[in-house]
Amino acid sequence: MDVGIIGTGAMGRNHVRVFSELKSVDSVGVYDVNSAAAAAIATRHGATVYPSVDDLLTHCDVVSICVPTQFHASVVQQVFAAEKHVFIEKPICATASEARELVKSAPSGITIGVGHIERFNPIVTEIKRIIRKPLYVEMKRHNPDSARIIGSTVVEDLMIHDIDILLNVFFPNPGHLHSGGNADVCSVLMNCGNVPVVLSASRKSSKKIRIIYIEEEDFTVEGDYMSQEITIYRKPGRYQFENERYVQENIIEKVMVNKIEPLKVELASFIECVKNGQQFLVTPEQAIRNLEMCEDIREGLEKTENI
Repeated sequence: MDVGIIGTGAMGRNHVRVFSELKSVDSVGVYDVNSAAAAAIATRHGATVYPSVDDLLTHCDVVSICVPTQFHASVVQQVFAAEKHVFIEKPICATASEARELVKSAPSGITIGVGHIERFNPIVTEIKRIIRKPLYVEMKRHNPDSARIIGSTVVEDLMIHDIDILLNVFFPNPGHLHSGGNADVCSVLMNCGNVPVVLSASRKSSKKIRIIYIEEEDFTVEGDYMSQEITIYRKPGRYQFENERYVQENIIEKVMVNKIEPLKVELASFIECVKNGQQFLVTPEQAIRNLEMCEDIREGLEKTENI
């Protein structure tokens, strides 16, 4: 299987590295408008640089799109015209309407996947297995400033990861949402059935945070996406006061998680889906729905900014 990567920014460089390490991949090709950047990463990982998108498309079976979001639609259209299998980094397009039109033009017989990497984080499967009747859910994704962000808000840059997990793993039918904040800091409150769910994302934090927190009647679960660790806090076995201080004894469990690199699992899974003619775990339809929720959240932000 021959793979081509279009775009060698932060995510594109990771794609070149991972694809070059996969035994199921025979060769890796690279194209970027910045030919020097493409040459540097290609040399490091034994890939071939091509002078144009069209030239790359003649030498690969699968194409990975890692260009800035505003160029997704036009570049993917070129891949569609060549009838190649395509993996599109999140978000699928700049807008949900643009994505819907793009998917309509997809040729039959190709595999299309979208890169929502946290779906392949091992803590997601484990937490899904553990929880029964959530009473409260919170997902927090905070980042320091980053020079790589151009033309997107924190919603489609960071929060979209948690939106994907919310909609496609835990609560497929969330209720009306309320959002507040701005382009760099955002908080969302919604009810999923009778469960309050809070999402927060920031690009102004001094600490990098990626956590999911779920309370149930008898226990609380906390998962860290970065360390891939899950902790369960059981109800206190004893309550008492000692020297006018409230004291409780908790049972704390550490869940064994098989730690992996989610991107490597994600891209290997996509290659296997292409080989076997199967649908990839993250479909274009799911990615569009994620983007639709992003747009609902941004609409709420605009309303609060105008008050």
